[in-house]
Amino acid sequence: MIKRSIWVVLGLILAIILVACGNTSTGTSGGNTSPSPTATTASSSSSCGKYNVCTTPTANTSGSSVSIKTATATINGTSMTILTNTQGLTLYYRTSDTASSVCSGSCASVWPPLLSTSIPASSTSLPGKLSIQTTANGSQVEYNGHPLYTYAHDSAAGQTNGECIGSIWLAATTNLASGNANQNTCGGGY
Repeated sequence: MIKRSIWVVLGLILAIILVACGNTSTGTSGGNTSPSPTATTASSSSSCGKYNVCTTPTANTSGSSVSIKTATATINGTSMTILTNTQGLTLYYRTSDTASSVCSGSCASVWPPLLSTSIPASSTSLPGKLSIQTTANGSQVEYNGHPLYTYAHDSAAGQTNGECIGSIWLAATTNLASGNANQNTCGGGY
């Protein structure tokens, strides 16, 4: 009976994670056509549960302009240069995103998209290209064609708590390649 209960609980946990991280909505490609907040970051008073399930998105709608910064972080035992937002929070991308399908809705509660009304500035020279894509979230910032997000459970600069969640969420590094190449470095994932 106990063994069966463990499998049921594990199945429920997996289902919750898939719901929180696997939701997608379609967006449209194109220019900067809808007004949106300039930056999105996680709120420290998030209503997310233990398994990253939130009921409402949290967003910082301040008038400050979006700026992309870089920082050094150790990920999977390797020192890497990652992209961060204006507050120094790690920026992530989702390996399953496509041009017409991004993390939105309840997924965006856990993974708030980085939004801007114009292409953000960078505090350092980046080898890749920053751009804006109109998605289901609004005017979302992309790096080399990958929509960028923060993670609701990163509460301070330098944290990479979202790395490898669901084996599809990765910290955006400065050398992130363009296109849909599978760049999963989770080594088996979680």
